[in-house]
Amino acid sequence: MRPFTIGDVLCAARYLLLFEPGSRHAAARSLVQRATAADRWRAQRGRAHRCWGNGTLMAAAGLAPLPPTPPLGDPSFLDALCVMLGTLRDKAPQPDAQEMQRRAVGSSSSRRAATSSPHSSQ
Repeated sequence: MRPFTIGDVLCAARYLLLFEPGSRHAAARSLVQRATAADRWRAQRGRAHRCWGNGTLMAAAGLAPLPPTPPLGDPSFLDALCVMLGTLRDKAPQPDAQEMQRRAVGSSSSRRAATSSPHSSQ
């Protein structure tokens, strides 16, 4: 799937409004799978997939007639947005725990200076 924008997420949430609340998680996963497959198709063949678009969420979602964008405060739309964002979060690559620790604390050489004090026996 190509990198997504807020426009992609809003369009995908409108697409999810076509489904009953209990079916939205499956529909969101399916939408991401179609966008991913379309992106692979585009990369291999140099053109958009005829059914699923160019690999963006907006293209994959926009193939169905979408309802108009409801007000942002609409509870059903907020639910659809949460489902879509949660699906995208779950799909995102998770950083390696050791790399996260290294970024949060720094390398061991920088930690020694940070933890040494006149009262330390290091």
